[in-house]
Amino acid sequence: MEDAIIKAAALLGAGIAMGFGAIGPGIGEGFAAGKACEGVSKRPEEAALLTRTMLIGQAVSESTGIYSLVIAFVLIFSF
Repeated sequence: MEDAIIKAAALLGAGIAMGFGAIGPGIGEGFAAGKACEGVSKRPEEAALLTRTMLIGQAVSESTGIYSLVIAFVLIFSF
């Protein structure tokens, strides 16, 4: 009985970790892409630089989502 409760709590915690862990990167990457589109529309000659900078920023932002995925996997497979 206790094992089932612990497993259920671990799975619930994994879902919550992924849910909250995906909100931040999603908002951040969307904001970065929107600002990059604005920048390209204002200065099309700088499109390559803006795109490269945007992709680096999005990769850094996505790292928090990957950390939450790792935590979710630890919670799922540790019990």
